[in-house]
Amino acid sequence: MESYKMDRKKLADLTDEELLQEEIRIKPFKLYDAIIFGVLIGIATYKTLKNGLGLLTFLPLIYLPIAANNKAKSIALQKLLKDRGLK
Repeated sequence: MESYKMDRKKLADLTDEELLQEEIRIKPFKLYDAIIFGVLIGIATYKTLKNGLGLLTFLPLIYLPIAANNKAKSIALQKLLKDRGLK
């Protein structure tokens, strides 16, 4: 939650043009997160079925905080764009 507040503050300091550029930059993150998470789930499932429970079984859990942080930043950016009337 702390990084969300820090991201929100950093985003608030950006100009309108920089905010629009940031939106373009982070737009594909949702797709990337879904692909990476899907691949990790596939690896974990395969390894679990083949070898039983192991370290790779819990591999997708390691990526969850990264995906959550990306989502929080995207939500903060969308809210800021809406507040400034850019979206």
